[in-house]
Amino acid sequence: MIKVYLLTFLLYSIYTFAQIKDSLILTGNLNADSKIILKEFNSELYPDINLNISKSDNKKSPMIAGLLSAALPGAGEFYSESYIKAGVFLALEAALITVAIIYNNKGDNKTKEFENYADNVTDNSGWSVVRYVQWINQYKGKNIQINPNTNLKPWERVNWEELNAVERQISGFSHTLARHGEQQYYEMIGKYHQFSPGWWDFRGGSNNFEISPSFAYYSGLRGEANDLYNISTKAVVGIYVNHFLSALDAVWSAVSFNKNLAINIRMDAIKVADNYEMFPTFYLKYKF
Repeated sequence: MIKVYLLTFLLYSIYTFAQIKDSLILTGNLNADSKIILKEFNSELYPDINLNISKSDNKKSPMIAGLLSAALPGAGEFYSESYIKAGVFLALEAALITVAIIYNNKGDNKTKEFENYADNVTDNSGWSVVRYVQWINQYKGKNIQINPNTNLKPWERVNWEELNAVERQISGFSHTLARHGEQQYYEMIGKYHQFSPGWWDFRGGSNNFEISPSFAYYSGLRGEANDLYNISTKAVVGIYVNHFLSALDAVWSAVSFNKNLAINIRMDAIKVADNYEMFPTFYLKYKF
């Protein structure tokens, strides 16, 4: 509801007054306004006067509106009494936050899925650094030591410093394998042909450019995870944009509210017998 606080005036009876150079600005205080009117009028009749009243209590601060919406989209519009736009911005904020959270969680779940797929190392599944090292030893003529204890996880059976040092020596190898558990580890084994021999179904012999079905499937899982994260990221960007646009709109809404609100008093002179008496007439206007 638009609240407009109307001023209440008693009847001003003025019998003689002179032409006014500028419009009177009333304060809304009866005692002060009566002094202003009596001071400005003289004995010459001026029957039609427009008095503009400034009501600071009704105005909205564009700065406050902008700050409110920058913090919470729609809050500044609500403050400026633009309720429909407030609802739109707030609903959009809730939708974007929901999308960001949901798709980030989906990305996390898909990430766990492809990590588990790679780490489930058996003779018929997973990616093994031991198989990768065995391929290097066989086809690149190296002698990287492998712990013979098969009860250990594959990534616990290889000395990573030794492996990385050998990788730097081999012509055509563009990467050194990141440590197990790191994000780069899971990216490399499903992205670069150099690591193809570590997959259980690799059958390329010395040609490590062959892509096995498990390599392709794993890469697909990673791609799905990235797509989910991308949607979440775009939603987060949308949240920032929504805050910015809502702040701009809130400033505009406050300015528009102040421009559209007008309370005017017109002093109408009415002839009574042989004299004129002034009666205040109120006009309230709000533009939609």
